Amino acid sequence: MKSLIWDEEHECASREQIEKWQLEGLKRTVNRMWLRVAPYRAKMEAAGIVPEKIKVLSDLQYLPFMVKDDLRQAYPFGLFAEPQENVVRLHASSGTTGKPIVVGYTQNDLNMWTDLVARMVTQASVGKGDTAQVAFGYGLFTGGFGLHYGLERVGATVIPISGGNTEKQLMLMQDFGTTALIATPSYALYLGEQAEQMGFDLSKSKLRVGLFGGEPWTDEMRGQIEKKLHILATDNYGLSEVLGCGIAGECPLALGHHIAEDHFIVETINSSTGEILEPGNEGELVFTSLDKECCPVIRFRTKDISVIDQSPCACGRTTARMKKVTGRVDDMLIIRGVNVFPSQVEAVLLTIPGIGSQYQLHVYRRNYLDELEVHVELSDSSLLDRYSELEDLARLIENKLYTVLSVHCKIRLVEPLSIERTPGKAKRVVDHRKEK
Repeated sequence: MKSLIWDEEHECASREQIEKWQLEGLKRTVNRMWLRVAPYRAKMEAAGIVPEKIKVLSDLQYLPFMVKDDLRQAYPFGLFAEPQENVVRLHASSGTTGKPIVVGYTQNDLNMWTDLVARMVTQASVGKGDTAQVAFGYGLFTGGFGLHYGLERVGATVIPISGGNTEKQLMLMQDFGTTALIATPSYALYLGEQAEQMGFDLSKSKLRVGLFGGEPWTDEMRGQIEKKLHILATDNYGLSEVLGCGIAGECPLALGHHIAEDHFIVETINSSTGEILEPGNEGELVFTSLDKECCPVIRFRTKDISVIDQSPCACGRTTARMKKVTGRVDDMLIIRGVNVFPSQVEAVLLTIPGIGSQYQLHVYRRNYLDELEVHVELSDSSLLDRYSELEDLARLIENKLYTVLSVHCKIRLVEPLSIERTPGKAKRVVDHRKEK
């Protein structure tokens, strides 16, 4: 059996060695930001911090946080630590809420990124001899190019099909003998649904593993994907502001995402107070980069909710692991004083027979009160003609959701495939409260 470890020196290092690398990298990054990134230097000065104060790893706590608005307000290049002539690649967020967030890469940044993605795909069992179909979008989004170059680094054959064009995706999957699928988990489920519609038996294909990311998803969805696509489904984690994909990913044991701690420091904090939490406590993930040249970040607040585990994994890796992200601070809905996450709804829905894999949460304000309406696809459209059964199913879903959420939801059962699918992130929440 081939080794699923790409870089044993760094993936299996002692905690003492990891923290030594981290302190060295932290000092480099703080000095770089102080000398080259005026907006962050101003933050440090306002906090009364100078680079010389960083002597031990715990001194990280004195450094000010960075948030997404810092990057947005610095549009386009205000947080770059390298001159334009050293920048060989630009990526950016979609900019759906205003100006996009722009990130740049030097050649050294790209080399590091490629190596970290190679590490991530290797631990998911993908390597030389595999044919990898990249159904992430190419372009300013970091996912497509990040996975592409990392997969080539390990010797896999890459199909750069990008997102969408589902029938062609399935045709090439069959004709080219795809063994690894790279996509968002919601799009992977849609491919499974379409394969069934087209009579394409995925159990007879060469597809064996999926590397999914780009949106939170639950273990219940993992089970659905593995059942529909007949594969091992692995999760990976990344965000453009910190690097892109390659920050962390799962090995086949699925006991948490192995974090590239030789290149990043991860903290968890209380989102409300900013208090640092000990490993093992759920909180907001905060990342500091250690080797990025163009766009280093210090204590970047991700809004992603997870738990850090520093114990070694049975696979042999010793780097910290993060629990699968199933929610974000800004995805949380407050319905009549109750906190509701889409992942909680998904975890319930995917255990109920008779319903499909897609859903949406619609939030309304009626008579000054917030109401949650959950739209759920049926797996069999004929049920729409059997009113009593339909009513029973809706009542079952409502009761199960109330047990978990402690808030009553209206359930609307809809036809199969009627909720919009996209090759990118699934739209899980539609908030009507801002509509006039």
